[in-house]
Amino acid sequence: MRAILVLILCVFAAASARAGNDDYDALLGYLANSRIDGNALRGANGASAVNLSAGDMNQQANLRAFASGGQAQIQAMQLQSNNQVDRPRAASASIGGNAYVDGSGLASINQASGSGNAQLNAVSAELASQGIRETTDGALSAAVSASAGGQRAGNAVVSGGSTRSVAVESSAMRGYQGVLQLNQAAGSGNATGNQLVLSLPATPR
Repeated sequence: MRAILVLILCVFAAASARAGNDDYDALLGYLANSRIDGNALRGANGASAVNLSAGDMNQQANLRAFASGGQAQIQAMQLQSNNQVDRPRAASASIGGNAYVDGSGLASINQASGSGNAQLNAVSAELASQGIRETTDGALSAAVSASAGGQRAGNAVVSGGSTRSVAVESSAMRGYQGVLQLNQAAGSGNATGNQLVLSLPATPR
């Protein structure tokens, strides 16, 4: 009788462990979905920046440098390694609704769903003191010295049957004017970046 009771308890414990793992995976799947929706930043003008992430160990940065009569520079680096992260079964990053509709100016968006992702938007702009200044490729590289690289997946737990999706729906961003930087990532260990360098002539007096 005692042996039968022990066997029943073992079977129940194994079933509970499986149910617990399923619930945990479902929870991770829920946490790894990010969305910009509704009327978020509709009609916004000027400079705006958004960092939105769902998951673990994601790195995001929006950097700007402006100068008048001088040189604008950005130096930045993102790095992570040997982290313990989970990879959820489902990860999605989306922008919909009327987000950013009829907006204008400079908008920088980082959106990540998953684990261990790195995203960077960098803008360097300078107003030349005299006329239009010719800029070499080397000077452009020096103006924005930034990287979202060096990412490692780390010690990740992989779930089977995974799905990844990113989307910008047709209703979003209609009529936007200006510069819009967008990084979207769904998954693990992705590195994305946008770099923009501008050199503009000063307005004649």
